[in-house]
Amino acid sequence: MFKKTLVALATATLAVASGTTFAQGAQPAVIYDMGGKFDKSFNQAGFDGAERWKKESGKTYMEFEIANATQREQAKRRMAERGANPIVAIGFAQGSSLEKVAKDFPNTRFAIIDSVIALPNVQSIVFKEHEGSFLVGMMAAMASKTGKVGFVGGMDIPLIRKFQCGYEQGAKFVNPKVETSANMTGTTGAAWNDPARGGELAKAQFARGVDVIFAAAGGTGLGVYQAAKDNGRLAIGVDSNQNHLHPGTMLTSMVKRVDVAVYNAFKGVVPGTTALGLKEGGVDVALDANNEKLVTAEMRRRVDAAKADIISGKIKVIDYMTNSKCE
Repeated sequence: MFKKTLVALATATLAVASGTTFAQGAQPAVIYDMGGKFDKSFNQAGFDGAERWKKESGKTYMEFEIANATQREQAKRRMAERGANPIVAIGFAQGSSLEKVAKDFPNTRFAIIDSVIALPNVQSIVFKEHEGSFLVGMMAAMASKTGKVGFVGGMDIPLIRKFQCGYEQGAKFVNPKVETSANMTGTTGAAWNDPARGGELAKAQFARGVDVIFAAAGGTGLGVYQAAKDNGRLAIGVDSNQNHLHPGTMLTSMVKRVDVAVYNAFKGVVPGTTALGLKEGGVDVALDANNEKLVTAEMRRRVDAAKADIISGKIKVIDYMTNSKCE
């Protein structure tokens, strides 16, 4: 199937958002990772950014959804060969393949989300997920009636531990005696798209008294949210604003502005590393009509105060990537 896809890329009939061919000149391209562009989370945030660029510019872009690891390098290489520029890769797992292709195409600009590649034609865009996770951890602890909160991660990697670490710090900031439970879904890319397993892990945590769960697991999180709804508990979404999925169940979402990263990269890649946190508007909590009945005025006040203190440096949130002990 992938050979057919590569042929389609070579003949410029696939992965162009509106049917325009590669031959019409350089176009930006985005390559989504496992889970697909409609995962309602990480990849979809990137898709939203590409669509925003398309709407505002009146131009088209190319796209490709990775189905297995072997496709990562091949898709980037084919797009570069056909003149795509810049090429934006979503996800840390695309780092090694992007580095290879970027070296072979020094005149093409690349951007990657959640990985750092030190090449003169690559922009590395990373986020301060621990800062946003701290805020939703505060909200979880304030909303919890049992004093027990949970976390379900996707693939067990340092990046997801970074979410967990920030979340636990925020919960303990509000309630030093809070009990936290955490599970990772797996150790392979399949962990991002296993809602059934996500639901099982959530139910097990609920059985132990947890009444709020933060899921940082891509499509797997959908199972966590459904389990929360079925059991009358609360859940917290991630990456995209997922409050609308189950109003009354979704306490909030830790928004990670992958959409802004892709949009800005399409407008022009700036080689080097760009780090986006609360100060830069790269992460935040989602407050809207879907969760307004769950978020009290006191929650808003305390979260706003903590946000200001994190930005000013008064509150220092530990980054798991630099302190794996989370202490």
